[in-house]
Amino acid sequence: MLALIRAETHADIGTDHAALPLALIEAGRCGRVIAAELHPGPLRLAQMAVMRAGLSQQIEVRQGDGFVPIAPDEVQSASLTGMGARTIRAILTRASWLPPQMVLQPNAEPEVLRGWAQSHGYHLTAEALVAGFWRYPVLKFEQSPGPDPAYAGLPRAAALRYGPHLLKSADPHLHAELNAQVQRLSKLAAHGRPQVLAELRVVQDALAFLPEVPVPSR
Repeated sequence: MLALIRAETHADIGTDHAALPLALIEAGRCGRVIAAELHPGPLRLAQMAVMRAGLSQQIEVRQGDGFVPIAPDEVQSASLTGMGARTIRAILTRASWLPPQMVLQPNAEPEVLRGWAQSHGYHLTAEALVAGFWRYPVLKFEQSPGPDPAYAGLPRAAALRYGPHLLKSADPHLHAELNAQVQRLSKLAAHGRPQVLAELRVVQDALAFLPEVPVPSR
């Protein structure tokens, strides 16, 4: 995720323990980070973590909901991580302004954010799957006019669900995930449920686009 963020001033929304702001400063990816957190408990933990690291001059912890504690144009980029996709979308929708670059890491349903971006003037410029409790999608968006070229030539539903850049790069982790989905959904599709059959077609469209690659070992 660090490799997708570089800015003079960055905002981490819903910072929790401020782990990402600390890593960004320590890695030299940002000159200054505003760590925003709504809830008092995590807010105190973030403040303590920043003080222990001796980075209070470079990381400012602020309390507030979403982008509310940050002034328009105060930052060039923002991150929202470790939340549900619909929660992230709600924060973005409520915001009175948004920075030109954002890195979003939903716990699931990344298609919700890819779809939001297409209708709000953001292009998907990079994405990755990172290891965790499961494979988490990390999405980088940048404001840009016109249709997003990342989706050109791809089956739309599959690209929204599984990621145009991941499909084009034949990401081996995605290949493994798609194969697992086909096995799971094929069993359920035997009962003839329309929703399952439709989901299986999307997975098959994505898998058909990928060349055969070795499945990575766990």
